[in-house]
Amino acid sequence: MDILLILKALILGLVEAASEFLPISSTGHLIIVGDFLSFTGPRAETFEIFIQLGAILAVVWIYRARISETVLHAGHDPQARRMLVNLAIAFTPAAALGFFLHAYITRYLFNPVTVAVALVLGGVAILLIERFARANRVLVVDDMSWKDAVWVGIAQSVALVPGVSRSGATIMGGMLGGMSRFAATEFSFFLAIPTMFAATFYSLYKEWHNLSLADVPMFAVGFVAAFLGGLAVVRFLLAYVGQNSFAPFAWYRIVFGGLLLAYFHYHPWVAG
Repeated sequence: MDILLILKALILGLVEAASEFLPISSTGHLIIVGDFLSFTGPRAETFEIFIQLGAILAVVWIYRARISETVLHAGHDPQARRMLVNLAIAFTPAAALGFFLHAYITRYLFNPVTVAVALVLGGVAILLIERFARANRVLVVDDMSWKDAVWVGIAQSVALVPGVSRSGATIMGGMLGGMSRFAATEFSFFLAIPTMFAATFYSLYKEWHNLSLADVPMFAVGFVAAFLGGLAVVRFLLAYVGQNSFAPFAWYRIVFGGLLLAYFHYHPWVAG
């Protein structure tokens, strides 16, 4: 067993957990940290896709009662049915665009410079939305209309660009459309379930040939780290959004993205 490789898997699993649900871009951080760890190439890309399953299963576990109740009661409960319809509506734009643009995005946009620029621009966008959005029309997820779901779905499509952040795009999109910070955050968690499952299984299907039995320990460590870390991060964020803005994450994005632009100006990135 390669201990160094296991350590890299642990670090990347924790990075995935910390960045998947916070508005700072998990894909962007995985690209950057993978580059610093010299863990790049098709094998690394497949690993990074796989550990997303661990992170999203953390959401499924935390919301397991709500999810089962919604699915089981959708046939006779209008509120549960509306929730599923809103998720389907919000899921569709990014799913359709991702299906057609996946190869282009992977080939041309998966690099640290794109991520750094997106981090900075996304940070500025968060500050502006926090300053000017009037997020008080929809206080809880159950009050969402199909129009709110369309707005969030369009916002999620922007996150196809590495570095934008899926959670950041959906939360900020929801707030810009009039949702409270808590409602937008919670809906972002629910929307992550079909979105990430679909994206992960589709990508794994296309990249399965890059795996071997020797990779099982590495994948297992990364998966468990992403799951356990995800549990902590989701609970933290739910407690945080009730009384705090996303401005600290915005400033983190701007500073980190600026530092990365400076770094990669003097250390050009070479694809693995």
